[in-house]
Amino acid sequence: MNIHLKTALDYIRRTPFQALSAIFVLTITFFVATILSVLVYSSGKIIRHFETRPQVIAFLKDEATPETIVALQGRLGGDSRVKDVKYVSKEEALAIYKEATSDNPLLSELVSPSIFPASLEFSLVDLSFAEIVIGEMRAEAIVDQVGFTANLGSETALGDVVSKLRTITFYLRVGGGVLVGVLAATSFLILVVIIGMRMASRRGEVEILDLIGATPGFIRSPIIIEALIYALVGVLAGWLLTLISVLYLTPSVVNYFGEIPVLPKDTLAFLALFGIILAGEIIVGVTLALLGSMLAVSRVRRAR
Repeated sequence: MNIHLKTALDYIRRTPFQALSAIFVLTITFFVATILSVLVYSSGKIIRHFETRPQVIAFLKDEATPETIVALQGRLGGDSRVKDVKYVSKEEALAIYKEATSDNPLLSELVSPSIFPASLEFSLVDLSFAEIVIGEMRAEAIVDQVGFTANLGSETALGDVVSKLRTITFYLRVGGGVLVGVLAATSFLILVVIIGMRMASRRGEVEILDLIGATPGFIRSPIIIEALIYALVGVLAGWLLTLISVLYLTPSVVNYFGEIPVLPKDTLAFLALFGIILAGEIIVGVTLALLGSMLAVSRVRRAR
């Protein structure tokens, strides 16, 4: 075993409560950071879903001719704001109604295709186009009414569908970022204090090493390795706790949100997401450990 690693492990065994304090705070920090990362990812997916999946339904008048319908469908198909244009005939509308009321067959027996209007259904590339596109559709001569599946209340609320989600996500990111920042600062200070105490307790040993010609790097190495051990254990513990929690909750979350891909359903994509989060947290943890240990060592050496 490397002499510096062995020395660092000896320091940890000698003062287990200091080591547990550092690891505990770092674990909480990276547990919260991992949860925040997952929430930011999921909220982004929800926003993207509502931005790209709203259905605008233009109900057509009975007097609309096939030629005018085809012309309108063609214009919509060539509109860069619109995608997935689909024509639904009266018969298809009746079939959709029957499927929706399959638990009560009497309801479907009382209706005929003639009472259902034909319609053009399409999605929007971005929900911010909703009000403009709907206004244009209402102005079409063959359009009777326009429905919008992503409406949150009334027609005046169309522009609020995504803005509300974006506001929630913004506060989630800002609030979560501030919380993680406070926890990271606390972790950094605890590392500085613990490493400083470690250096103070080794003052005599450090002086002896200086006298026999040990390099500053040789003296600092066990301290830096000890800080890295705290950081890596804290990162892995916090990340693993979040992974276990998310795996436990995933079936319920996926079932609740249905088709909205709040979490990757593919195993490889799921592991890739958490792998990226882990890689980023390791970089942050190592940076905290290096900065904290170097600062503590330099302060103690200046105090001498």
